[in-house]
Amino acid sequence: MPGTILVVNTRPLAWMRTLSSSVPGLALVAAMLSCVVLPAAHAGTDAFPSPEGDIVLTITGHITRANDGDSAVFDEAMLAALPSASLETTTVVTDGIKQFDGFLMRDLLTLVGADGETVSATALNDYIIDIPMEDFERFDVLVATHMDGQRLLPSDKGPLWIVYPRDDHAQLQDIRYDYRWVWQLVRLKVE
Repeated sequence: MPGTILVVNTRPLAWMRTLSSSVPGLALVAAMLSCVVLPAAHAGTDAFPSPEGDIVLTITGHITRANDGDSAVFDEAMLAALPSASLETTTVVTDGIKQFDGFLMRDLLTLVGADGETVSATALNDYIIDIPMEDFERFDVLVATHMDGQRLLPSDKGPLWIVYPRDDHAQLQDIRYDYRWVWQLVRLKVE
């Protein structure tokens, strides 16, 4: 069934197991009763909590998981719970090689069930740029929360900064990619 997720209960109730072993053909019925079909848009929503702290990032658009109406909102603790990642690279706005720590953009987009071709990223100062979704599959694009071990603050490109592994790929040293390094990131819209 397109657009659905089949959730299987691998431990049917004890009475179903007992009854199905004594009545021919009932094993299939017991197995069917232990399955639940959920629309993909609602699968796993119970595992996606609401923020307890200040909201630092809002994701809207073509997402299947939300925790605030049609939006997915995150506080720092929720983002810190994503698998961590780091990279070392130069940037066009800092000196030398910097170490960035945070999480991969693809992990964040997977969490919210993003389904689109473009992510529109918005900064605190209303800078907006459209980023092709394929960037996040082709490259380990980081949403940095720390630079050289220091928490990124709004006064210094934080709290979130989209960082490309520019030193790992020659094509990322093109100015078109430099425009996609959004610092003071506050909003993503999947289109």
